[in-house]
Amino acid sequence: MTPVRREGADPVPGAGDTRARCRRILRFAAWHLAVTWWFELLLPRVGLGRIADRTRARRMRRFAQRFRVLAVELGGLMIKVGQFMSSRLDVLPPEITAELEGLQDEVPPVPFPAIRALAEAELLAPLDAVFETIDGTAIAAASLGQAHRARLSPTDAADTGLDGVVVKVQRPGIGEIVDVDLAALRKVGGWLSHVRFVAKRADMPALVKEFAQTSLEEIDYLNEAANSERFAADFAHDERVTVPAVVWERTTRRVLTLEDVTAIKITDSKALLAAGIDPAQVAPVFASVMFDQLFTNGFFHADPHPGNIFITPSAGSHPTRPWKLTFVDFGMMGEVPPKTRSGLRKLLIAAASRNGKGLVAAISDVGVLVPSADTAELERAMTHLFARFGGMGFAELREVDPREFREFAVEFGDVVRSLPFQLPENFLLIIRAMSLTSGVCSSLDPRFNLWDSVEPYAAQLLREERGNLVQDMARQALDVAGVALRLPQRLDGLLTQIAEGSLSVTNPRLERQAVRLARTGQRLVTGLIFAALLIAGSLVRADDTVLGNVLMIVSVVPLVQGLWVGRRHP
Repeated sequence: MTPVRREGADPVPGAGDTRARCRRILRFAAWHLAVTWWFELLLPRVGLGRIADRTRARRMRRFAQRFRVLAVELGGLMIKVGQFMSSRLDVLPPEITAELEGLQDEVPPVPFPAIRALAEAELLAPLDAVFETIDGTAIAAASLGQAHRARLSPTDAADTGLDGVVVKVQRPGIGEIVDVDLAALRKVGGWLSHVRFVAKRADMPALVKEFAQTSLEEIDYLNEAANSERFAADFAHDERVTVPAVVWERTTRRVLTLEDVTAIKITDSKALLAAGIDPAQVAPVFASVMFDQLFTNGFFHADPHPGNIFITPSAGSHPTRPWKLTFVDFGMMGEVPPKTRSGLRKLLIAAASRNGKGLVAAISDVGVLVPSADTAELERAMTHLFARFGGMGFAELREVDPREFREFAVEFGDVVRSLPFQLPENFLLIIRAMSLTSGVCSSLDPRFNLWDSVEPYAAQLLREERGNLVQDMARQALDVAGVALRLPQRLDGLLTQIAEGSLSVTNPRLERQAVRLARTGQRLVTGLIFAALLIAGSLVRADDTVLGNVLMIVSVVPLVQGLWVGRRHP
């Protein structure tokens, strides 16, 4: 990654003191982490989990509303954080994701004089000398930059073969804002790494590091231009996809000039129908193109929201492809390493064939499950899930009786939560891309069934995988031969242990369950004492303030004791 230049950054109008900005972000995070700890971890330990359950939806909605206000007021990476949260439909409740969806298009543009000053400093010339015309009204405003339409000068137009262009300019001073926001996010990531439930499932410092790298690359427009050309090369022979050309002569780290390819927004169903394009036919093509990026090319657009994808009708009458998908904004791109890509291909094949055991094996290969995980119960859960809900589209799932989902959650929820899941650091962008892809396809066609696109694609991958069957069988034969050669030595060692009486057999799971049962009993007693004192104090306090306060303060003693019991390990 090329380092982003910091010198000469113009101050952001109204941005305020950077220290105050950092403190505000940290105060917000600390307060809501404390509230979450109190309701989700502490109260359930002392037998008051019903209070957390009863207030959860309201608390989640209030958190999302407050974060939305914070993100809009501060801008910068806070908008990006909100966008990531809005796409995490897999782990975040709908109260949060629904509230944050609007952050995609909610950033006010910077006044054009500030944009002009920065662009002229970068291009080392007045804009009137560089472009024939430039529109002072932004056609798009994002958290890190904004875009303006322009026409190239006659000389540049003759050299490039282009006329209309889009000039993308960074928000003045965004480099300093990004540095401050990343420092705050690293601090919050460090806090979360000490929360056992979070640390078991994700390496938060690593995720923040990945987010930081992506964000710094996104404000380096030379990097975005290179990404655009690499993406175009991947689809150079694909009639389904087109990419805007880069005007390198008018591009720097903070100014990017591209061919104007603005067409029909992918989710604008009325405009598509007016152009004779059926939105329901666009959805499977878009899904297939995203699959190619993730499972074949290994280089994918990580921000495929509707504002970054256009439908461009083909010039004249094209017999096989009357329209193309036009991708723009290549600042946020992701790469899938070969090992992860192989695991994802196996996962897709297993999902399409409703193979619960194969799906769990693929999840392990990808790195979502730690190698030591006991997956037998998870395999049973996935097999049950496929048997009941496999193959259903979103429209069909909406018609399923909610009680069936609840019954499944009750039966297998504890199994899934108890397994040592973890989130590999390169999965952040993969999950975002797939979440946005699913949302766009459902918007194009409410009856869209992802399985209809997954199954033929998985069949194609399976045919390709069979090409390596001979090599796989050879490797397995070598593994079996190695085990056979080592078997006599291992048997001899086992017989020696038996003869010496040194062989021991233990059941660690049974021992852990016994210890956990004893600890639960202790916590239950201390929880009851804590609740009794706390409630008694709150009732007495109305008539006798001193005695009520004393009882409420004393209730902390059994609370601390219960927490201490919960922290001890066997």
